[in-house]
Amino acid sequence: MPGPATVRADAVARGGALPEPPPTRTVVLWCPDWPVIAAARAAGTPPDQPFALVVHGQVFASSAAARQQGVVRGLRVREAQARCPELVVQPYDDALDHRAFEPVIRAIEAAVPGVEVLRPGTVALRSRGPARYYGGERAAAATLAGIAADHGAPGVRAGVADTPFAAEQAARARPVRPGERVRIVPVGGSSDFLADLPLGVLGDPDLAMVLGRLGIATLGEFATLGDEQVRDRFGVAGAFLHRLAGGRDPREVASRAVPPELRVEASFEPPLDRADQVAFAFRRSADDFAARLRSAGLVATTIRVGIVDERDLLLERTWVHPRWFDAADVVDRVRWQLAGGVDPSGLEAPVVQVVLEPVAVDDAANHERGLWGTGPDERVHHALARVQGLVGHDGVVTPRIGGGRTLAERVVLVPWGDAPAGGERALATVRDRPWPGRLPGPPPATVLERPRPVDVVTADGGTVDVDDRGALTGAPERFRADGERGGGFASVTAWAGPWPLVVRWWESGGRRLHRLQLVDEGGRAWYLVLADHRWWAEAVAT
Repeated sequence: MPGPATVRADAVARGGALPEPPPTRTVVLWCPDWPVIAAARAAGTPPDQPFALVVHGQVFASSAAARQQGVVRGLRVREAQARCPELVVQPYDDALDHRAFEPVIRAIEAAVPGVEVLRPGTVALRSRGPARYYGGERAAAATLAGIAADHGAPGVRAGVADTPFAAEQAARARPVRPGERVRIVPVGGSSDFLADLPLGVLGDPDLAMVLGRLGIATLGEFATLGDEQVRDRFGVAGAFLHRLAGGRDPREVASRAVPPELRVEASFEPPLDRADQVAFAFRRSADDFAARLRSAGLVATTIRVGIVDERDLLLERTWVHPRWFDAADVVDRVRWQLAGGVDPSGLEAPVVQVVLEPVAVDDAANHERGLWGTGPDERVHHALARVQGLVGHDGVVTPRIGGGRTLAERVVLVPWGDAPAGGERALATVRDRPWPGRLPGPPPATVLERPRPVDVVTADGGTVDVDDRGALTGAPERFRADGERGGGFASVTAWAGPWPLVVRWWESGGRRLHRLQLVDEGGRAWYLVLADHRWWAEAVAT
């Protein structure tokens, strides 16, 4: 008997379409009104109280008691309260929705592995293993629904079909018999089951509206259209929904990957009042953090350190590493965060707890050393990290190019190993933005650490200034920078400007500046700024 590969090869050789892969039977468990159940429990609202969750002023979900009085999804809050005066309204909290459903997921995973969370209140899993273990698809679905109900998800209904989409629609469908909790679609019957369902179940109102104008109202009518016609008219997204409508869901159930617990914390009793004591006491927790990362095959490139003192104040900071954090790097960051510019021998208040958690992790394989090491980069990193450990976090800085209209503003000094505020992507975005009043490039080669006072005079020796109309009072002829007085004035061979710049005009301390570019007889280009009728050199290019 030929195998599947031979069958597919024969189909291609004959010019026919490749056969569809065999369906993977799927079980979907659905808890009706789960967002409302979770929010009502958190608020302590009685189960029979009309309850609604709102998003952007519209009803997102409502309880059965509220729906009986006409409160449905999409209704404005004021109209919903007019229909049901005793309605309890709360904003929808997605995080609460997920947290409340986590115990249900874990209970199902304890009974059957390979659970995929479609959304809070709805999970999917392959039916083959549970059906063999519990003695059939119906028995497996009923058992899993009972487990979910026992752990806080009342009224769970189950659907079994060839595809995840069809199984979910089976779980949501009206029961054939009163009290029925499991709906099973026969093998190969998903397309027939879906045929009579309205287009709204696809979750795309725009597509449903366009198809409705074309006279197509059900999934079966939509499925009769050709694949190429749908793809040409509605694109890839429409083609995907077309496959769902025909019972040809290309997705397979993928079990969720439970991330390892990487968060570590250390509590101190009695509290510690010295930074070096806290850093030394936290070393074991840092080793534990590094060991957990190694066992998971990960490295941490960004961490968050939270320090709680006995006043119950939280000092939290996010640290970025140019490579990845090891235990010694973590201890250094804790010590630097505690020091914070004060004497490390003492703290403002004794520390009772330090919490460490990764913010960004990466596969350790992406950070393995090369066959011959990493050469100069590795030595540079170790040298700078060593110096930084001796002189402190802000003792070693790296210049970055940022945004701004003045050259001094564009130089951003970032401690070694840290990312600029907002990250490299935000800094790149700032650099690319058009700044009003910014001078065109190329920029000068050297930005002076401190502006240098300069003299700019006309041919008759008068000082060059800027009048109220923003024009120079005379043509620059000679120029002298502070520190070069021994050589006297140098002739100006070329100049351009001035360009006005109003700094923080909305504040009382705002200033109006003027910028000027000139070239001296030595070929050096100077970038000058006029502030309070005094010229200052801010940058120079040789």
